[in-house]
Amino acid sequence: MSLVKRNDVLFPALMNEIFKPDWFGGIENNRGSVPAVNIRESEKEYHLELFVPGRSKEDFTIEIDEAVLTISSEVKSENEEVNDNYTRKEFSISSFTRSFTLPETIATDKIDATYEGGILKFNLPKKEEALPKPKRMIELK
Repeated sequence: MSLVKRNDVLFPALMNEIFKPDWFGGIENNRGSVPAVNIRESEKEYHLELFVPGRSKEDFTIEIDEAVLTISSEVKSENEEVNDNYTRKEFSISSFTRSFTLPETIATDKIDATYEGGILKFNLPKKEEALPKPKRMIELK
């Protein structure tokens, strides 16, 4: 599984490709703008976890388009403090988009996700043909 970075502006996208530390999938080093991710593989599936505290389930948009899993979120808030002499408003927007190219061995129709304790978890099950085959004894004739 590899990370795919998408930008809407051509020049920064080109510069990111030229100076990317890893040409084969890459890792986003700017942890302030994208959540940290853990990926591990078991015999029957991949497990993907993103650390995104302080959000609710409704804040996430999750899409699969042609073997690319895209996870995005945008949270907007507005705080207003009114005093006798002044009024102060503060606006805050927190957003990210993270995309992963899924291997052909993933059963994309069986992917499930949960969000608990600030961690967004995905189970990406492997297709039957990708699962390891049990040992078989062959008898000599």
